[in-house]
Amino acid sequence: MSINIFTVKNKKDLMTFIKMQWKIYRDDPYFVPPLISERKKLLDRKNHPFYKHAEMELFLAEKNGEIVGRIAAIKNDLHNQTHNDKVGFFGFFECINDQVIANTLFKAAEVWLKSKGLTHMRGPANPSSNDEYGMLIEGFNDSPRFLMTYNPPYYIELCENYGLKKIKDLYAYKLVYEKISKVKKIYEIQDVVRRRYNLKLTSLNMKDFKNELMKVKYVYNEAWAPNWGFVPMTDEEIEAMAKDLKMIVDPDLVLFGEIDGKVIGFSLTMPDYNQIFKKLNGRLFPLGFIKLFTERKKITWIRILTLGIIPKYQKKGLDAAFYYEIIERAHKKGIDLGEASWVLEDNEMMNRSAIMMQGELYKKYRIYEKEIT
Repeated sequence: MSINIFTVKNKKDLMTFIKMQWKIYRDDPYFVPPLISERKKLLDRKNHPFYKHAEMELFLAEKNGEIVGRIAAIKNDLHNQTHNDKVGFFGFFECINDQVIANTLFKAAEVWLKSKGLTHMRGPANPSSNDEYGMLIEGFNDSPRFLMTYNPPYYIELCENYGLKKIKDLYAYKLVYEKISKVKKIYEIQDVVRRRYNLKLTSLNMKDFKNELMKVKYVYNEAWAPNWGFVPMTDEEIEAMAKDLKMIVDPDLVLFGEIDGKVIGFSLTMPDYNQIFKKLNGRLFPLGFIKLFTERKKITWIRILTLGIIPKYQKKGLDAAFYYEIIERAHKKGIDLGEASWVLEDNEMMNRSAIMMQGELYKKYRIYEKEIT
């Protein structure tokens, strides 16, 4: 039977697209079902702020009357304006272990991107580097941390057999308090830089959330701008992200660094809510919402999502003070395991910091790219 590729046209198709993951990971003990409500919001091309500077087409693959795969093709104008290129993206890729079906999905995305005048296809991006990013290539014997991706090992072969090639790897480090606490160097460095620069680290002030968000916007778009693949977040995107996280964020784990009264750095660390989401099967309401709060004290991991320092103060050891503060605060909450992710493979400063803390490079993710023909 032939493979039928069709685009998502209505709410029913969208739910089919979202629920495709349950088919792929039915017997996978490490799969963490996404919250269906959050997926619907992220894929809402009419209302989500991402689509004010981007376009996306969603494709489903059907064979013998059964849905067997999905993919998104994404044109991110803000990325191409920032990097002065013509790169398109694929994302939300899921497929049964069938190369013909995978090729058909990749081709559908490639043809759509070509019709938009783009010259390369890169991914996976769900839907951008500011969201879930990269394909897992090492570390399959563990569930993903909060907002990290997960996929079966055979996806690597499906991508590479189609002609997608590595353009960049992303690293995830496992941090263990017991190991870090024995590293005198990090304690010495953080003490020196705090005194030398009069660095002050403060927690997120939930009572002044609007102004705190302004600090985040400033540091985010200053500190990460030199990074490969960086795409600035619009004010609306940052506000939407903050709105989603506000309910579950731990203010003690969100830090601002100030020198002489001016913000110079920011870090966002989140409890690993995937440990709870894994039990919800995609449904937050009604009982999942209750579990979210009753079981949060049982969480045993944190994830350091972002840690950025504006260029003027980089390479001065200030990141050591942030890391020290994060791990000590988490330890006081009874959390002694952490993940620092994701880190670009060639980000020398961040990789060196993770290694200094005896971090274990325990997962790798890959960004693929292919010239559009």
